[in-house]
Amino acid sequence: MLRGQKVAFRASKADLERLRACNRESARVWNECLRLAKEHFLQHGRWISKSELQKQTKGRFHLHSQSIQAVCHQYLFARQSARAAIQKGHRHVRYPYKQKTFFNTKWAKDGFTIHENGKITLSMGIHGGKREKPIIVYVSQLPQGTIKEIECCYDHGWYLAITYDDGQEAKAYQPGHAVGVDLGEIHTIGAFCENGQALLITGRKVRSLHRLRNKKLAEIQRRQSRCQKGSRQWKKYERAKKYILSKSERQLRDALHKTTKQFVDWCRAQSVSDVYIGNVEGVQRHTRKKKRASRKQAQKLSNWSFGKTKNYLAYKLAQHGIRLKEMDESYTSQTCPVCRKRKKVSGRIFACSCGYKEHRDVHGARNILSKAVHGHILPWSVPTKLTYLRIA
Repeated sequence: MLRGQKVAFRASKADLERLRACNRESARVWNECLRLAKEHFLQHGRWISKSELQKQTKGRFHLHSQSIQAVCHQYLFARQSARAAIQKGHRHVRYPYKQKTFFNTKWAKDGFTIHENGKITLSMGIHGGKREKPIIVYVSQLPQGTIKEIECCYDHGWYLAITYDDGQEAKAYQPGHAVGVDLGEIHTIGAFCENGQALLITGRKVRSLHRLRNKKLAEIQRRQSRCQKGSRQWKKYERAKKYILSKSERQLRDALHKTTKQFVDWCRAQSVSDVYIGNVEGVQRHTRKKKRASRKQAQKLSNWSFGKTKNYLAYKLAQHGIRLKEMDESYTSQTCPVCRKRKKVSGRIFACSCGYKEHRDVHGARNILSKAVHGHILPWSVPTKLTYLRIA
């Protein structure tokens, strides 16, 4: 299976400057893709094709040919993703339009050579009939497997994003138990298995990271607003904001990876083959315009990283042959499975007048699973055995 890993490296000062120049040149390729696409659309009334875009950018930039193609592919992928989002009804989405100063440079399999001592030579291609001197970097530890692609990145320090094939194949699908999942902001994952086992993974760590980040950013922005834009002090605050955002992003990514791994391990212990997850797409949209939502509630919804959680679950479950399917979760948190009455929940326990009681997140997961298995909401005869987990 294809995997990714960030790797630190060493290089001479001259080669670091060349890497910086490569990222500037990649940004020029991106900006040229934007210009060519716009001109082609205005002249012909249709999008520029992949072959035409590569033809018009070939040999024009001081990069390896595959590095230029990689930027073109990223532009085409961004354009296609925007089109798919617009077709789903997300009218606020725009096609790629922003000019860039720096853009990560990629080297595909023919653009780099790996030596035994950790030395990696990054090819710069042939220009003016002569092969350019390659960029040399040194890595202390490489991932085990066949390296497919190397990307040069900078985020408060240089690193290589390496894509490699670990040689392992995803496990085959084998029928087993089904699980319903209700994603939440307080509890990141609430799950219920048809054998009666339930799981709650708290989102306390993620929420605390979001609160700290928002608090620090507000403090810096308050001080920055008193400075002249472009002054030395203003630039110091701007660097501080970028540092906080970068650090919190790494912490949040680590927390979500740990959370999703706990869920996958629980699924394997329950012999799960199918996971049905509630589709919460759109819950964050237009939070400013909703008068019923307070500013704090709107901020919580805006901070909710349900998209990343779904993406992490998708590939981690696929590694173990577990299928992930999205379900419409309309009224699953409000409907009683016994008497079918609807009730909005204010606390952590869903309690109906008919006598039915359940934790609200487990209740939502039970109803999602019921809709997936039976087509509508029905009660489960098995008793709930709840497991509560949290990350370190």
